[in-house]
Amino acid sequence: MRRMPQESDFQRGIPPVLLHELPARAAACWPDRTALTVDGAHLSYAGLQSQIECCAAGLLALGLERGARVAVYLEKRVEAVVASFAAPAAGGVLVPVNPLLKAGQVAHILQDAEAQVLVTSAARLALLAPALADCPGLRHVVLCDEGAPGASAPLAGGIALHGWPEVLAGRPAGLPQALDMDVAVIFYTSGSTGRPKGVVLSHRNLVSGAVSVASYLHNHADDTLLAVLPLSFDAGFSQLTTAFLVGARVVLLNYLLPRDVLQAMVRERVTGLTAVPPLYMQLAAQDWPAAAAQHLRYFANTGGHMPRATLQRLRSLAPTAAPYLMYGLTEAFRSTYLPPEEVDRRPDSIGRAIPNAQVCVLRDDGTECAVDEPGELVHRGALVALGYWRRPEETALRFRPWPPALLAAGGGWAAPELAVYSGDTVRRDADGFLYFVGRRDEMIKTSGYRVSPTEVEEVLYASGLVAEALVYARPDDALGSVICAALLASPRASGHAGDDNAALMAHCSKHLPAFMLPKMLQWVEQPLPRSPNGKLDRQRWMLEHGSI
Repeated sequence: MRRMPQESDFQRGIPPVLLHELPARAAACWPDRTALTVDGAHLSYAGLQSQIECCAAGLLALGLERGARVAVYLEKRVEAVVASFAAPAAGGVLVPVNPLLKAGQVAHILQDAEAQVLVTSAARLALLAPALADCPGLRHVVLCDEGAPGASAPLAGGIALHGWPEVLAGRPAGLPQALDMDVAVIFYTSGSTGRPKGVVLSHRNLVSGAVSVASYLHNHADDTLLAVLPLSFDAGFSQLTTAFLVGARVVLLNYLLPRDVLQAMVRERVTGLTAVPPLYMQLAAQDWPAAAAQHLRYFANTGGHMPRATLQRLRSLAPTAAPYLMYGLTEAFRSTYLPPEEVDRRPDSIGRAIPNAQVCVLRDDGTECAVDEPGELVHRGALVALGYWRRPEETALRFRPWPPALLAAGGGWAAPELAVYSGDTVRRDADGFLYFVGRRDEMIKTSGYRVSPTEVEEVLYASGLVAEALVYARPDDALGSVICAALLASPRASGHAGDDNAALMAHCSKHLPAFMLPKMLQWVEQPLPRSPNGKLDRQRWMLEHGSI
């Protein structure tokens, strides 16, 4: 057993190596600084760390086994953060579950991860309870509601029920020994097909990611980060790790409307915002209060390409904020970013490798692509995940050896090093900047050409007539596939499908070759479907409309 961290264990200039040491070090270095703000209530780093230590002790008192999975199915709140760091502190593995998921989806994650403990709320448990009988590994459910009861009659299957105060009553003691390569978190990601699979991340992955991202975003103790993304999303969880690394404040926001985000930016004097393109599109359509961008130091994009029109609008709304365009995948957390000073010169680029990572564009034979030659983005370094949870065949397909010839001094002497092969097609310009071409499994083959849906979507957005767009393919006997687009109109559209179709196709004809033009435009009245992480969900649209 390892003793609890003491102030003497940490130095401000030296990062920790274990995930739960991030808040522990912050509490030792900045005990009185605010760590979390939720609904106007503030919690200091000292207070947060005290709760994490008690919760870790409480989990151990429940009999949590080393390496056992602790699922957290909650909206963004203090208890979710505490449990997220207490689980690895107690020797367990955190499994964050998106609060937007339905009972069947949650049950799949609990079953697949074989979670031993579930931390949730009474309302969520009521919806989930019928499915818990199919989760044989689950032994304990912890309810985080105010005044939740202590241990009571067990749930179906003999699952014990506990109140949050009972778990926090644990007396901090020694912690299980842990190494930085031990498993810390399993993030479930939907992927392009099939049910969600777990991406296994080590302590090293997460702490190295926090150090890398905080270094290029220049995060510091006076920052206030607005957490709008789900904590079950790697970029959402990163708001906690980067803030805790430097002693910054995180504002947890469970927003309903874009206006809620803007009001929080005013109220909390937010300096850093990270979001996905659909939210930025919604924010760009708003009239911002004067104070919304007053303190904003940067805004960062992840989870997909930011349409140029949206980027330009955001820059006009927040002229003093630095835009960071980022590319990442859960299997490597973050791979590239575009420095703000390059945005005007290369607005469509995903940038170059983040600190402490190497990114190459490779052919199928493992050799490097020439300038402007499309190839697969391959990432090596400390952020490469350990693989997929209990899916050895899929792990072997995605996590493969880095080509020895690309290692410094030649690779014949070295043991194989695994890299993550992203499945994304990119190209590299003469200056080394990367450009996203498309997902290999989303590329549309039409008239003998391979077409990137995102490239067509960018042109549709640039028309100004479209607020949201999803480009997809339908089978066609003559062409192989035809290009289709589902569209949500912007305020600039006339609302008459015939006129808007004509105007949009005239615009596309100016900017796209004939083989890339959409053959069918379908206008919708409601926002297009999103994944649990807020991205536009192309696969779901295609499944629901019979295109797969």
